[in-house]
Amino acid sequence: MAQTSLIMQTLKTCLKEGQLTYVDVAEALDLSEASVKRIFSEENISLQRLEIICGMLNMEIGDLTRRAEKQHEEIKELTEEQEAEFVKQPKLLFVAYMLLNDFDFAAITDYYHIEELEGIQLLAHLDRIKFIDLLPGNRVKLLTSRNFRWRKNGAIERLFNQHIRKEFFQSNFNKAEESMQFAGAMLAKSSILLLHKKIEKLVSEFNELAKQDANLPFEERLGCSIVGAIRPWEFSLFAQYRK
Repeated sequence: MAQTSLIMQTLKTCLKEGQLTYVDVAEALDLSEASVKRIFSEENISLQRLEIICGMLNMEIGDLTRRAEKQHEEIKELTEEQEAEFVKQPKLLFVAYMLLNDFDFAAITDYYHIEELEGIQLLAHLDRIKFIDLLPGNRVKLLTSRNFRWRKNGAIERLFNQHIRKEFFQSNFNKAEESMQFAGAMLAKSSILLLHKKIEKLVSEFNELAKQDANLPFEERLGCSIVGAIRPWEFSLFAQYRK
């Protein structure tokens, strides 16, 4: 992630933690809310405005950059051994997923069929494989960023290809909360690469919304997944007509 993008993402996190909204930022900068949203969307901000926002958070720009660097140091990709452990023990993968979605230990055992002793053992296992630091009182510190990557052709990707992808697409996507768009066209390689970046940004925004919604009650949240994909591909029905 580019440094500017990393700083802006960290700034969003700090605003959320300080319970400050874009409206609050707009008032401090004497801008419209739409202008503030555009600043964060385009990740283009002047040092003067950045200093004002940091002041709202009772921090210096240096504090923000140090926090951004610390966040950058979080694990971005698991090892083959870690992924193998998740595939061998699906409950371990489930607990890891819930922790990534800001559920604490009590919420996991309250809402799901995991007994306290079993849950503690799973947390200890996650600690052993260095996915988390297990703290007193069954609290945890994640050692990965929320949007870490699964390994290319790794154990989790193979699990996705064998099971998860099939389940995900067993839907007509016609419910109110569902959406699927399909488009086909002939594009230049440069346009395809541009769309790669747009997909990455969409997934980043998905993760940001997940962070924002993490403090909502369990009953107000739905388990959701997003798939963004693009590939040079021609429908076989059409390909047969090529000379």
